[in-house]
Amino acid sequence: MPLVLLLSSLYLFYTVKVSAVEVTTPEEMFVENETDVKLPCTFTSAEVISSAASVSWSFQPEGAATRISFFYYSNGKPYTGKDIPFKDRVTWAGDLNKKDASISISNMQFQDNGTYICDVKNPPDIVVKPGEIRLRVVEKGNAEELNVFSLLSPDSLPAFPTAMVAGIVIGTVTGLTLLISIVVCLVMRKNNSKKRYSG
Repeated sequence: MPLVLLLSSLYLFYTVKVSAVEVTTPEEMFVENETDVKLPCTFTSAEVISSAASVSWSFQPEGAATRISFFYYSNGKPYTGKDIPFKDRVTWAGDLNKKDASISISNMQFQDNGTYICDVKNPPDIVVKPGEIRLRVVEKGNAEELNVFSLLSPDSLPAFPTAMVAGIVIGTVTGLTLLISIVVCLVMRKNNSKKRYSG
């Protein structure tokens, strides 16, 4: 009997596979005051989207240490909290069948600055890391300029591998050393040839 339990446990262990749900959001967004915004959140999952799939959104105000859960979506129904900063301003804008967990928030205010966290569950898959969006509410007329500028920020530039940078530096230093050596040799040769013929 213990052998049967052991074998059945091993069978279940090797047949039930759990993989990760990968959540993708933009890192930073700029939104104009008193406008509506769609907070994009997409995900990948190895499993078929089931009725147990759910989405939760939370908000961490700028400078605060705690998060406020303000939106939950499950079984095709959105649920919003009663005493939240976005009361009557949040709507579901996603489609779980298309692996989209986005929401929209209307009439953005300066106090809405902070980090928005999108968390998707699709059992048996697990979430490794929720998506986070740093959102900044700015005066009207400034958001477009700031969104273009954020594309040029150092965080968005591609990183060069350390070995490539080291190779470029070493090659440059070696090349300059060789060039300086050649110039010094030519100058010394020219000076030496003048001394031999002058006397």
